Amino acid sequence: MLAVIGGSGLSQLASLEVTERKAVATPYGEPSGPLSFGRLDGHALVFFARHGYGHTIAPHEVNYCANLWALKAAGVDAVVSIASVGGIRRDLTPGALVLPHQIIDYTWGRRATFFEGTGVPVIHVDFTEPYSAALRARLLRAAAGCGEDLIDGGVYAATQGPRLETAAEIDRLERDGADMVGMTGMPEAALARELELEYAALAVVANHAAGRGDSAHAVSLERIEAVLGATMARVRDIVARLAAA
Repeated sequence: MLAVIGGSGLSQLASLEVTERKAVATPYGEPSGPLSFGRLDGHALVFFARHGYGHTIAPHEVNYCANLWALKAAGVDAVVSIASVGGIRRDLTPGALVLPHQIIDYTWGRRATFFEGTGVPVIHVDFTEPYSAALRARLLRAAAGCGEDLIDGGVYAATQGPRLETAAEIDRLERDGADMVGMTGMPEAALARELELEYAALAVVANHAAGRGDSAHAVSLERIEAVLGATMARVRDIVARLAAA
């Protein structure tokens, strides 16, 4: 079963015919909210709002362990994360849709593994390629079927938030090889790998990163909202095509 985790700009999935909302208790505390089970264009789908349905949970406060565990417990086997990002690479301009293939983790203080605590064995998972190749390929086919230009590949830098970055920090991320910057990519991707969930991210470029393009001197939050509002219908079309495949 496919699940979609909605990020900033996507706290609900338009046209999802919700058949059940289910609160899931987990050993890791409360998830961000209930799971919404339903059908999108006649095809089964689970939707989940990462920041809560009122967008009240900051990136560093999200209970990623509870969220992923709840999806796994509900029978989900594939997860698409919808993430808004700032574009660092020159071609990643506002409104672009990107399918990242790598992650650099700059977050700190977040519970980042299920494999910790008294009596829990140490288990290492391979994370060489953090996103599922099979699910990425399905997303590329879905986008092509919609006539959408989904940019294939990019390095996602996961920062702590909730503040946006300084121009100097973006310069550093670029030197490190990052193409885009967001706040929720980790530990979500790693936790999905630990649970053996297929996981991929569909990133929406909401703005030029600090110091770039029209964000040379300041990032306009109003412009971010406008871009996300104009772009999410395209995301929904890709998700619907993916669910139907």
